[in-house]
Order: sequence, then structure tokens, then C-alpha cells
Amino acid sequence: MTHPPDTRKNPRGRMIQTALICAALIAGGAALIFVTFSTEPTAERDGAVRQSASLVDVTQGEFGSFRPVIAAMGTVRPAREIALSARIEGQVLELHESFVPGGFVDAGEVLVAIDEADYEVALQRSRTNLEQALASLQIEQAERSAAAADYQRLNRELPPDRRALVLREPQGRAARARVEAARADVEQAELNLSRTRVEAPFDAHVLSRDINLGSQVGTGAALGRLVGLDTFWIEATVPVSRLPWLAIPDGDEQGSSAVIRNRTAWPADAVREGEVFRLIGELEGATRLARILIAVDDPLARQGDPARPRLMLGEYVEARIDGREMADVVRLEREYVRADDTVWLMVDGRLAIRPVSIVFQDERYAYIDEGLAAEDLVVTTRLATVREGLRLRIDEKDDAGPDGPS
Repeated sequence: MTHPPDTRKNPRGRMIQTALICAALIAGGAALIFVTFSTEPTAERDGAVRQSASLVDVTQGEFGSFRPVIAAMGTVRPAREIALSARIEGQVLELHESFVPGGFVDAGEVLVAIDEADYEVALQRSRTNLEQALASLQIEQAERSAAAADYQRLNRELPPDRRALVLREPQGRAARARVEAARADVEQAELNLSRTRVEAPFDAHVLSRDINLGSQVGTGAALGRLVGLDTFWIEATVPVSRLPWLAIPDGDEQGSSAVIRNRTAWPADAVREGEVFRLIGELEGATRLARILIAVDDPLARQGDPARPRLMLGEYVEARIDGREMADVVRLEREYVRADDTVWLMVDGRLAIRPVSIVFQDERYAYIDEGLAAEDLVVTTRLATVREGLRLRIDEKDDAGPDGPS
């Protein structure tokens, strides 16, 4: 009986066997592919056209008059601030109980009392000197009257300089000058005495106090720092190109209104309201941005709703400012404005790339005055292929309809 050759001992036979197996596998795969493609149903023409159109969502712009919102960041500053200082020297004898950092004081309240004993003595001395000067003036006036009577009895005309001496005119002027000087000394002494009481110049919030009871102060010594309670300013920066859209008070014109937020420190729905107050005529050095002041009344929320957030000096806040009204424009979400200020429109089932004229853009919207009508269907879907005339279709199952999301 004949036995097959042992391939383990015959390398050539083993290679032939492997090649035959690979050829059989390739032939089987080719047959399977042929059967699959030969049995696939033929696509109808309408279906093929529908699948070649890109599925998109669309929206429409809003036509009308709008106020754009200009976003700015700024720092809270005091509208009124004063550094109290001593006008005289002496020892501090009294301090107002609210004259402490964080305290509130009313206009006219005495915050600091300095020892007044020396100034009362000085006032009394100056008043005495004034009385003496007045008495000397009366005596001089009497002597002048006597000299005038003697001159008349002489019945003789003298040169003007001799006549002035005879009538004691220089002595009279000197006496009157001493009276005026004495009166000035009294006024100065009264003023110094009044300065021993340091009053709050306005309703204020105390930021700092630099003295204590018993402190010895000199002229010009710092006593404390106060800020007014009525108004704080927010010094905000905006691009120079935004300035024409801001209303800055000039005569009867009211400034643009603003909403103030601090997203990191205040509750999510907490805001304060303000108004653009002034334009600072100097750009910020590093950024070259314009600087404006926004006034916020009752910044410490001491009146009205106490739940309103309080503004803190030096606080960094966000301001959203209402710009000037623009009329007869189409407002569209900024994200739907494409490169080179164009929008994608769906016109008769095809893509139309249309350039537009943008009047202004804020954080959310673009305001367009040419190139887009309110009834135009704006494509909101990002397309992988963008070319003029591309076939488009809207999902018929989209409940939003052809207008898409508003």
C-alpha cells in the first residue's frame, strides 16, 4: 500500500500545502462578495436625491429696533473721599463711638475732640488786646480833635505834609491798624478754638482711624479716612469703538443705564443698577481702552431693600450697559455669522452664502442693516462641505418647523 509523503520531513511539500489552503480561502471570499452585491436592492432615483441633500436646522432673524448690550469690567471707586487731618496741635481727649473702621457717621457729628484749654486762653488774650487797641484808638481820636481845633485857631495855611503831622493823621492810621490787627487775632483764636472739634463733613463710612485717646497730634497729622454714602463710582473700561453707542450725560441727556454683577461673590440673581456718569479723557495705559464712570446710588444698601448686595471699594465687577437704540436692523445670534461677515441661507432647498453689513456686535447678537431680511431662513447647522448651491433639506420630524429655534 502506498502512503502519502510525510510533510514534516519534506519542507517543499509543506509549502505547497499552505499555498493551496490560502488559494482556497481567497476563492471563497470572492464568491461571497459576488453574491452579496448581486442580491443588493437597486436604490430608486428619488431616494438617492434625498440622501444627497444635507440635513440642516434653520432659524430666522428678528427685525426691529434694539439696544445693544455693551459688556465692561470695572473697579469700584468712592465718589467722595476725604482724609481727615488735624488743623492744630494738641492732645486727643474724645473720640466719637462710631469713628472706627467700618463705622457710619452723620454730617456735623464731632469725631475728634482735641484739648482746647490753650486755645481758650489764646482767645481771651486776643480779646483783651482788641479792647486795648480800641481804647487807644478812642484816645487818639480825641487828641486829633484837639489838634484840629488848635489848627483852626492858628488861622494859617500849612504845607500838606506839615498839616498832616499837626492833625495827627499818621497816629490815627497807626491806631486803626492796631485795632484791625487785634480783631484778626481774635478771629484766628476763635478759628483755632473751633478746630479743636473735628466734624464729619458729610454722611460717611469710616475706612480707617489713625489716632487714639490721649494721642498727641500736630498740625497736618492724619486722623482717619472717610467716604461718602450717597454714591460710588465704577471705573470701567470699554473699547474706544464702543463709545459712540454709549449715552454720556451732556445737558438734559441721561446716561446709559447699566446692570452691575459680581458673579464670584454675589448670588446668581443679585444685581445693582447704575448709570453712565462721565467719560474720562485719558486711555488706560496698558490696554489703550477708554475709561468711563458708572454711578451707583446707595452703594452700601442702607436704604430700600437691605437684601441688595453691597459694593465694596476696590471690588472688581461686571457691567452690562445698554447702548443707544438702533432702528430697522435684523438681530441675529452671533454664532450664525460665518467667516468674512457672511450668513448661510437656505433658498429653494439650496445653500446661498450671502455677505451682510453688520452695524454692531455685542456678546450675543449681531445687528445687521443690509444683506439679511427677517423672513430669510438662516442655516444654523455646521456643514462639513460648504459651497454655493449645495442641496439642503430640513428634518420633516422637527417640531420646530422651518423657522427652527428662535
